[in-house]
Amino acid sequence: MIVTRSALSNGAFTAVLTTMLVALGLVSFFTMPRSEDPVFELPNVIVVASYPGADPEALETQVIEPLEDAIRELDDLRTVESTVQDGLGVISIEFEYGIDADDAFDDVLQKVNREEPQLPEALRSLETVRVRLTDVPVLQLALFDEGGDDFRLVRITDELERTLEAVPGVKEFEVWGLPDPEVRVEVDPTRLEAHGVPIEAVLGALAGAGLELPGGDLDLGARRFNVRTSGDFESLDQIRRTVVVSGPAGPVRIRDLATVRRAFEDDEHRVRVDGESAVLLTITQREGTNLLDVADRARTALEEQAAAFPDGVRVETIFDQTVSVRTRVGGFIGSLLQGMVLVGLVMLVALGPRAALLVVVTIPLAILLALAAVDFTGFGLQQMSIVGLIIALGLLVDDAIVVVENITVKRREGATAADAALRGTEEVSWPSVAGTVTTVLAFLPMVQMPTGTGDYIRSLPVTVIYALLASLLLSLTILPLLQLALRSRRGDVDDPGRPRRPRFFERFMMRAASGPYTRTLRWGLERPARVLAGATAVFLGAFALFPLVGVSLFPKAEKPQFLVDVTTPEGTSLAETERIVHTVDSILRADPEVVRTAANSGRDHPIVYYNVFPRRERSNVGQVFAEAASYEAQVGLIERLDPVFARIPGARITITEFENGPPVEAPVVFKVTGPDLDTLATLAARIEDVLRTTPGARGVDNPLSVRRAQLDLRLHREKAWALGLDPEKVDRTVRASLAGVPVSNWRGPDGEDHDVVVRLPFAGDKPGPEALGRIRLAANGGLIPLSQISALELTGGLPRIDHYDGERVATVTSNVRGNTNALEVTRLASERLEALEGAEEWPDGYRWFAGGTFEEQQEGFGALLVALIISIFGIFGILVLQFRSLVQPLVIFGAVPLSLIGAIGGLFLAGYTFSFTAFIGITSLVGIVINNSILLVEYANRSRREGMDREEALLRAGRARFAPIVLTTLTTIGGLLPLALSGSDLWSPLAVVIIGGLTTSTVLTLVVVPVLYRTLTREAAVA
Repeated sequence: MIVTRSALSNGAFTAVLTTMLVALGLVSFFTMPRSEDPVFELPNVIVVASYPGADPEALETQVIEPLEDAIRELDDLRTVESTVQDGLGVISIEFEYGIDADDAFDDVLQKVNREEPQLPEALRSLETVRVRLTDVPVLQLALFDEGGDDFRLVRITDELERTLEAVPGVKEFEVWGLPDPEVRVEVDPTRLEAHGVPIEAVLGALAGAGLELPGGDLDLGARRFNVRTSGDFESLDQIRRTVVVSGPAGPVRIRDLATVRRAFEDDEHRVRVDGESAVLLTITQREGTNLLDVADRARTALEEQAAAFPDGVRVETIFDQTVSVRTRVGGFIGSLLQGMVLVGLVMLVALGPRAALLVVVTIPLAILLALAAVDFTGFGLQQMSIVGLIIALGLLVDDAIVVVENITVKRREGATAADAALRGTEEVSWPSVAGTVTTVLAFLPMVQMPTGTGDYIRSLPVTVIYALLASLLLSLTILPLLQLALRSRRGDVDDPGRPRRPRFFERFMMRAASGPYTRTLRWGLERPARVLAGATAVFLGAFALFPLVGVSLFPKAEKPQFLVDVTTPEGTSLAETERIVHTVDSILRADPEVVRTAANSGRDHPIVYYNVFPRRERSNVGQVFAEAASYEAQVGLIERLDPVFARIPGARITITEFENGPPVEAPVVFKVTGPDLDTLATLAARIEDVLRTTPGARGVDNPLSVRRAQLDLRLHREKAWALGLDPEKVDRTVRASLAGVPVSNWRGPDGEDHDVVVRLPFAGDKPGPEALGRIRLAANGGLIPLSQISALELTGGLPRIDHYDGERVATVTSNVRGNTNALEVTRLASERLEALEGAEEWPDGYRWFAGGTFEEQQEGFGALLVALIISIFGIFGILVLQFRSLVQPLVIFGAVPLSLIGAIGGLFLAGYTFSFTAFIGITSLVGIVINNSILLVEYANRSRREGMDREEALLRAGRARFAPIVLTTLTTIGGLLPLALSGSDLWSPLAVVIIGGLTTSTVLTLVVVPVLYRTLTREAAVA
């Protein structure tokens, strides 16, 4: 082969080039981004509409439906889902995987901006957000102030923001649980009435006085100057002096009508860490940066800043992503090193120190070359890419073993070192290339899987492919060069070759091949029907175990952290929600297995895991982030706490454990669609009842199970019109009085702009029922009370309205107990729902379907099955080209079902389900076992071309390839053994599948494939 000849004839250049590539690999290893899980782009966009005071029905018709109609005009949409609650609407848009996520975001933003002018003016905000998995903070901190001085905390957090956002690699520094400062103008209804001034006049005066408009420009000679107008308020006195109206008694100013003071926005998010009031700080990294380096630099900057904190102020770390990254990456690298040691020991025993050194040296070289390629193509160092290296570890030495073994054979036959290096490598080069190509083809379709699961695992097949190609290149270039160099140092390059005594392992393999194996193979060739019938029976027996093995998608993440979600009925005050959150937090902190808690009221805890996204701010939601002493302790802890939380009245409390894989709504999800909300609520209640009585289900959540209560302000329109009041003006006045309206900006001494908000004063900063009685409206030159033209009415309704692809939908979700299979829970519940649907009349126009893990499994396994089919036919096509036959590729593929025997049996014995990673193991097996078959068939064909008959050629091929096949199997098993023994629910099944499949396929392939060859091929010599 020209590659080998060039490498041997240009040895110095080959060595320099290889050294350069290895150096690049070393640089990549130390500098490439590290993370616990893969970082990939989600083609997801979220649109958030804030419309305080609007009920779900009004928000649905006025805001969400127009936006949905515009968004659904876009191409490549997968789903459009919406959730509408009091004052808040969220649209989640998911595009098909494979499209450009930036383009998808731009398209949605364009549609939203086009619709915004047609939406209600009272809409407070309309935000379009790109969903990014890199938004998980590298550090989460808790800032405590024993004095409770929020203004001091604002100054400190502002200083921290300036310092930390200047740290290289830091993308954003955010503060949670600390309201923004504002200037509050609290108008006194009594003084308003005394001066005859409506609240709208106050709003107009402040808005006009604080409006900054460009004044134009003036030319003065050769210079042009911009003219700046008055602009924002620069002091509180300036606000107090603002004239509202002028009359005979003189001007009426803000200070005559209101109290002006510095305050904070309404407290909508409250945080307690380990029971103590705190403020949360999060630091996120820029894409493409090294998480460990960014965290170390940020931590150093924070420590320097914290040294200057005032007395009573301290900061503590509550979440450090580097801990889990170092643990996970370090654990996998440890498995990789252990595998390398085991492979090296196998090589040492089998080949002796010199040959073992030659083979083992290719492992780190191939890994470093692969890392350089992984880094160059934008994949970081995380569990997927490292497991890719572990899978490739045993395969890396396959080509090297074959090359070294064949060179050794040539030397044993008397060839010189140079001739043995060249001819020994060239003789096996094409089989090695074919074997590598077939294995690459087994992994290549996985790279192109257009699903979330495909994005999640993509770095694994990419890494395996890079490692295999690097191994092949090294085996055909550096390996014969090193073999020749070692012989040169012994001075026997031109020695015709003295026969050397085979080593112990070689003698053992030779005796096994020529003795028991040859007798077994000869017996099988004489009785092909019995052999094939026996293999078929064993194969069918293994498949009979499959239902007992079971199927799953991705297991839990095995992290000693979990979330406790608290959801009180719609309309619950923040104080009541906080009371229940505090109860949950107290129960957690009292448990000795809980190390730390962070309790959030009014919103969820900031994101701590890449596929669990927090809910938006709502007075009726809360969440406690808890850290357990260990994952093993956490399993029992959750089982203990679940019934305790179920007994707490006034809230739905569910525990969420982190799971591997792409984001899913929940492990178990059922949706029912239809037009009428009350009917949807009834059907959702049926599904909830089914789930609650399904074995394995835990924490069933049905948002429509509780009706919301609200006060409707019924306006007597005829009275209002008679007094010159239009409904919009009344609504604006009520809103300004109760919620407050930002009318201008005040530039504080810190240089930051703060809202100037006009509202009524309330005891405890929250309006009570008496607030409505204090509202006065300007009507026909005077002021009248709001009660004169309106009345309050207590009404009820559904707490939220959800949409799924334009249809109204009700969603019921559930977690699962312990290691219960979510797919099994979904299957059992689906069967019961089908029976229920058949026994009872299901309304026309309504349908239910399963989502969550089940939906992801259908899509993920379907995509992987397509990838497997493409792999098989691609490999088959390559083999047809190589052997110029349709029959011989069929013979080679006979090893595939033999490997499934051990794969299924291994999962059954180890107690693992057939998960997504086990499916990856099956795909990996296809390429690995086919390589062994290629070695047998290729050697048999060569012997037949030399004139041997079919049976003798098969016996010779079996004896010649017995040792390489057994050796490559042992090295692959050795490389994967640490991963199989790690006990990881995610990765151990993959290793078990490959080890079990290789074990049975190796034993059976050495007999069954030759028998298939004899049965399917003709006696005539191969051309």
